[in-house]
Amino acid sequence: MTPKICVSIMPKTEADALHQIKQAEDYGAEIVEVRLDAIEHARDLKGIARCGKLQKIAADKNPGSTEREKHQLLLNAARSGFAYVDVDLANPLAVSFVKEVKAAGAKCIVSFHDYKSSPKTEELNAILDRQLAAGADICKIVTTPKQQTENLALLQFIQEASVKAKLVCFGMGEVGKVSRLLSPAFGGYFTFASLERGSETAPGQMSIDEMRTAYQLLGL
Repeated sequence: MTPKICVSIMPKTEADALHQIKQAEDYGAEIVEVRLDAIEHARDLKGIARCGKLQKIAADKNPGSTEREKHQLLLNAARSGFAYVDVDLANPLAVSFVKEVKAAGAKCIVSFHDYKSSPKTEELNAILDRQLAAGADICKIVTTPKQQTENLALLQFIQEASVKAKLVCFGMGEVGKVSRLLSPAFGGYFTFASLERGSETAPGQMSIDEMRTAYQLLGL
C-alpha cells in the first residue's frame, strides 16, 4: 500500500497555479487541491484544470466570501474540468449544490472541519452519514485533537468507516500530525501535504517530501 498524497496549493495568480501544479506533479503527488480563493481575479479555470496529469480539487475556504460567490466560483471550476469540487457540509444548500456540481461534470468532496476540538466517534459517524446523504463521492472530516489519544480514536474511526465510504480524515495542528501522516495506513483515501515548507495551507501540514520520507522509514 502506497499512501496517496494530495498537495494543497494557494497560488496568487493563474501563472503561479500552473507552476505549482507542475511542481506537485514533479514531487510525486497523486492529487492537487487548488485554493481558488487565493487567486486574484481567477478567469482561466480551464487552463488550470487541464494543466499536467494530476486530478484537481477546486476549493474556496475564504471566510470573507459569501456562499453565493463560492457557489459561482466552484460551479465554474466543475464546468471547467476540475475532477472534484469541495463542498462544505455547513453550507445550508449543500445537497442542492452537490447535485449542481455533479450535473456540471465533477465529483464532490463534502467536507467538515472542526477548528476547536475532535468530536467523539459517535458524532464522527453522524457527520459521515450526513455527508453520504448529501451525495458525497468522498467524505472529508478534519478535526483539531488536543491530545494523542484523540488521534488514536480518529485512526480507529477511519479504519472502521472507510469500509462504507471513501474517507479523508485526520487531525489538524501539531498534535494532529500523527493522524495526518498515518490516516492512509488505516484506510484513508488520501491525506494532505504542502508543496514545501513555508507553503502550508493548514496548521500542522507537512511537506510532501517530509511525508514521503516518513513513509519510507515506516515501510509504507
